[in-house]
Amino acid sequence: MCTSIIFSPQDHYFGRNLDLEITFGQQVVVTPRNYAFNFRKMPEMKHHYAMVGIALDAGNYPLYFDAANEKGLGMAGLNYPDNATYYDEVANKDNIASFEFIPWILGQCATVADAKVLLKKINIVNLNFSDKMQASPLHWLIADKTGVSIVVETDKDGMHVYDNPVGCLTNNPQFSCQLFNLNNYADVSPAMPKNNFSKKVNMNGYSRGLGSRNLPGGMDSESRFVRVAFNKFNAPVGKSEEENVDNYFHILHSVEQQKGLDQVGPNSFEYTIYSDGTNLDKGIFYYTTYTNQQINVVDINKEDLDAKDLIKYDMLTKPTFNHQN
Repeated sequence: MCTSIIFSPQDHYFGRNLDLEITFGQQVVVTPRNYAFNFRKMPEMKHHYAMVGIALDAGNYPLYFDAANEKGLGMAGLNYPDNATYYDEVANKDNIASFEFIPWILGQCATVADAKVLLKKINIVNLNFSDKMQASPLHWLIADKTGVSIVVETDKDGMHVYDNPVGCLTNNPQFSCQLFNLNNYADVSPAMPKNNFSKKVNMNGYSRGLGSRNLPGGMDSESRFVRVAFNKFNAPVGKSEEENVDNYFHILHSVEQQKGLDQVGPNSFEYTIYSDGTNLDKGIFYYTTYTNQQINVVDINKEDLDAKDLIKYDMLTKPTFNHQN
């Protein structure tokens, strides 16, 4: 289970929480412009936009969980079990495996509008990376530095591309259902509620925050979708990069999963392994991990983006304490 957002206080910040019960040894990976992407059904891509994000290095191939490119386009794949459908190869289509989808889009597209054009030609084929690494059932959030975003879902009845007015995505059910469900929370507000119950009943505002009393608080994907959308739209606008990045991570951490709260098997619990975000305007990548809440930074502009080899950084997981005495 995961949560992804585009947050646009001034600059535009795109990223996600990755929620799973196991970690894969993922790293921060910068793919420079001249790294050669080999695709299963499409020609090799020798030159492309540089990108940065979280990936599993599988034999020098970056399996991106999420990433953003140097032009300010971001993309994240989120779990979509029982709904995600991948298809047979189709002639005259760009046949792309699900694990190739992020580099295929980010390597060639600078904007969501560019991605929409490319999506018209794409067929997500049913291929595994290897016998030991099966294709994950995913849907995707794509956003750019104008703040617009779309959702891509490959269902049994075909691919659907939705404009996303809230800039959020979690997991099941389908995005259209998640969006419709927001109608049930029209009364949620940061302000104290008005008495609409009855003029004959005197209501006592006994606590601060009563306007948000009906905001769902569960670990489930529908609850997280509502909560992150509400928190995102009501987050303050900072005056500096540091303030806005801090606010961004507060939004993601408001829907993080703590260990012990979401049991997915015997003695097995899903939790937020990492939270990350890229400033799409500046190309600066930020992340925290479950055991290291310090905001760590990788600036893509400081790398040789014309190189051919992957640039990798291990994620920092050791707890950090700042002793003041």
